[in-house]
Amino acid sequence: MLSRIAEALFWIGRYVERADDTARILDVWIQRILEDPWVDESLACRSLLAVMGSGDPPDPATTGDVLDRLAFKRDSPGSIAGALFAARENARGTRETISTELWECLNTTWNDLPAERRAAERLGPHSFLRYVKERSAMVAGLAESTMSHDDGWRFLVLGRSLERIDMTTRLLSTRIVAGESAPSWRTLLRSCGADESFLRTYRGAVEAEHVAEFLLLDRLFPRSVFHALTTAESCLSDLDPGLSRAGVGDPARRIIGRARTGLEYLDSGQLLDELPTQLASIQEACHAAAGAVADRYFQYAAPVAWLHESG
Repeated sequence: MLSRIAEALFWIGRYVERADDTARILDVWIQRILEDPWVDESLACRSLLAVMGSGDPPDPATTGDVLDRLAFKRDSPGSIAGALFAARENARGTRETISTELWECLNTTWNDLPAERRAAERLGPHSFLRYVKERSAMVAGLAESTMSHDDGWRFLVLGRSLERIDMTTRLLSTRIVAGESAPSWRTLLRSCGADESFLRTYRGAVEAEHVAEFLLLDRLFPRSVFHALTTAESCLSDLDPGLSRAGVGDPARRIIGRARTGLEYLDSGQLLDELPTQLASIQEACHAAAGAVADRYFQYAAPVAWLHESG
């Protein structure tokens, strides 16, 4: 597979997942702001923008500032609109690899986005965010059902898994950064689409240690950090099944494997006490793994330098 095709598929997976997760976080976050009159809106907005890596937040910050930066800003790959545009541009360069249905879905999603924004400005942001979540789910379903599960598909799923790890740890970080304006544990579950699965699993009150355990360590929930790490490790293993006689030769797989085993054998009883350290460690591992994947698979040839003959 050509390096540029592999890189484009990897980033399609990342960008679509980024748009989906950002829409989920914003949808629940806005509902919380509207429903709880005691929330310090400016502090909550600044905390969310800081956790999402949106540069220096204004002071005071408003819900409108958050939506402009994280939903509607087209020239920022960290916003929903910017991520969907980048996914569509990457898909345009891989038309020979992805299915026609997947391309049409990404293209239509981007082309219909301005109308959805106008509807959001008229009816409220919920309609826009719901549209993004539904279209992201459609992209994931079409990739699963209309693409051969070959190396191209593995790069797409690998990108999606790494982005999911990063976004879930960012979401959990809001409990640490926001202080008194931090969202409740139930809000975090709803932001991940994990509310109902959590209640079916634990069948009781929403307790902090159980929520942290579910979002970080659960083996069966597809949006948990452990599940995403396992999926990413499986993709890397299939991309390079060869094992050296001692250890694992792929740097990205080593990084992901260490992060996965660190979570797998973690004492869940100490999870809350170690949560800030664990989240920082996982984010570092995610970024390092993405860099290792780029170094190994997305290499660029150096330009040819023409030398004039002397004499």
